[in-house]
Amino acid sequence: MQDILQVGAVTTTHGIAGEVKVFPTTDDPARFKKLKHVLVDVRDGKKELEIIGVKFFKNLVILKFKDHNKIEDVMPYKGKALYVTREHAVKLKKNEYFIADLIGMEVSTEDGAYLGVLKEVIQTGANDVYEVEMEYGKSVLIPAIRQCILHVDTENNKMTVHLLEGLLE
Repeated sequence: MQDILQVGAVTTTHGIAGEVKVFPTTDDPARFKKLKHVLVDVRDGKKELEIIGVKFFKNLVILKFKDHNKIEDVMPYKGKALYVTREHAVKLKKNEYFIADLIGMEVSTEDGAYLGVLKEVIQTGANDVYEVEMEYGKSVLIPAIRQCILHVDTENNKMTVHLLEGLLE
């Protein structure tokens, strides 16, 4: 499991006073109101930024960081992902998982046959769909519904699924 989780990506600057526009990659953009800090990629690792202002504009979040008062202060963050540590992540309900914890899982069928590796989670609105890459580059799409996802073991990076009729065709 990863120690940090992505919550957004800086798309551009906002105005000249050191604010940035962030595309949220979290289910609940309002969570930014409760965040005190985020991490951002910099040349020599991750840098912690203290959030002192949060606004919402259309589908974006506008953030203001402490000691970042000019556009030049935030230009290096343009195009960078924003992260939180796992301890500051939202608490999940039973049978909910962070996408970062699912990517790379080994997927097997209920009879123990190895199916492949979970490569992508597609968010459709109704339910997520898991793309599992099988041998030879072929993929199967599995709906993330109770009837199909039988067991998820994040500690051992394994998932057991039931394949509905026609999924492998």
